[in-house]
Amino acid sequence: MKNQIEIIGLGAGDIDQLPLGIYKRIKNSQQLFLRTKEHPVVDQLAEEEIHYLSFDDVYEKHDSFESVYEEITETLLDKATVENVLYAVPGHPMVAEKTVQLLLERGPGRGINIKVSGGQSFIDSLFTAIKVDPVEGFQLLDGTSLQKESIHIHQHIIIAQVYDSFIASDVKLTLMEKYPDDYEVTIVTSAGSVEEQVQKVPLYELDRQVSLNNLTSLYVPPVSNREYAYKEFSTLRAIIAELRGPNGCPWDKKQTHESLKKYLIEEAYELLDAIDRDDIDNMIEELGDVLLQIMLHAQIGEDDGMFAIDDVIESISEKMVRRHPHVFGDVEAADADEVIVNWEKIKANEKGNTESEKSLLEDVSKGLPALLKAYDYQKIAAKVGFDWDDVHEAWKKVVEEMQEFGAELAKGNKQEQLHELGDVLFAIVNVARLLRIHPEEALQTSNEKFLRRFSYIESKVREAGKSFADFDLEGLDHFWNEAKKQGL
Repeated sequence: MKNQIEIIGLGAGDIDQLPLGIYKRIKNSQQLFLRTKEHPVVDQLAEEEIHYLSFDDVYEKHDSFESVYEEITETLLDKATVENVLYAVPGHPMVAEKTVQLLLERGPGRGINIKVSGGQSFIDSLFTAIKVDPVEGFQLLDGTSLQKESIHIHQHIIIAQVYDSFIASDVKLTLMEKYPDDYEVTIVTSAGSVEEQVQKVPLYELDRQVSLNNLTSLYVPPVSNREYAYKEFSTLRAIIAELRGPNGCPWDKKQTHESLKKYLIEEAYELLDAIDRDDIDNMIEELGDVLLQIMLHAQIGEDDGMFAIDDVIESISEKMVRRHPHVFGDVEAADADEVIVNWEKIKANEKGNTESEKSLLEDVSKGLPALLKAYDYQKIAAKVGFDWDDVHEAWKKVVEEMQEFGAELAKGNKQEQLHELGDVLFAIVNVARLLRIHPEEALQTSNEKFLRRFSYIESKVREAGKSFADFDLEGLDHFWNEAKKQGL
């Protein structure tokens, strides 16, 4: 058949391990292309006067593996337009061979048939070398593009293509984000050949080995110690399930969605406090406490057969992609304001309430504190044009409401005072919104200021050896002004 690239694997070891059919194809070839000649079989093929052309020089021309694979692929495709090509790669063509994947993707579109004829994978020899049964489950990862998110530490892991100390260093640093620095790993080189080397080392010494080459793979055993797996989401999920399980914690087992509501609010406010204080360690702790509440609610949902954390993650992932077409689609957004406009349009279309009888304000959470709810009500009303033209007009409304409150204050009618004071606060929230100052943040700033100054007053009262009852308001106010002058 013309216009064909046949891909064969050289296996993981010596020429004696080559399948007979593969050996015959090599012996009968007129022109054999090798991705690399750095393989135990190649020297033995040369002894039998089998001619080949390797792409090792291409590796010297480029700074990235992607560029190397690109050139090899295009060279083979161009060659196949004039004659059939036999291309040999280490191991099995379908295992950790990027050029093979590129050829399979591009060949048919150029009228070139890509035929994969097999070979022995290095995986068989590697598991034999480390004496592990892969039936327990394993991951095969690429050392040249290893990502922390891809690593499942409860499985056997094989990291291929740990060519040299530079790749080994990158692999080491990535693994150290998940494993202890002294975690024992196994370096396997030339698995299945007479030159096979198996070496166990602590992880931190991985890039200090001299035996690393293009036939080197790394084996990382699964983690069995729960403490080593505390960074894993699956570990947290298992802990929560155990707490709610038959032999779990009596308190956790009796919780419901309703009983946990107050804890979610408390943890959220404690997180806000840590953010305001720019306390990173406390932020980590409080974010964990908020996550705990989410996991408990999800576990309750799973126990009741209603939903699980997977449904929660799927829902928010799908929503984020859907509402960010400027990132995941072809919509353009010039700035953050345009992003918000697009977001609200998408949100309105999702809810299908743009022309319905449902109030726009119904989407505001009924569980919000009054100050935050007022802010959200005003934002929604502003989006449809019900808003002041500028902050000065809004301030006039504050003054008007304060005068009405003053009038009711003089009359002594408590119910009307309640209403008018509410109007004052609502109007002040409007001013804050137009100034792009969040009222909750502004009030929290004043709360912190009051805490600092009142704490100063307390310290002065203690220094005097007296109690608050020994001071009148004028005396306490003197301490307050001292604190103010000191910038507290």
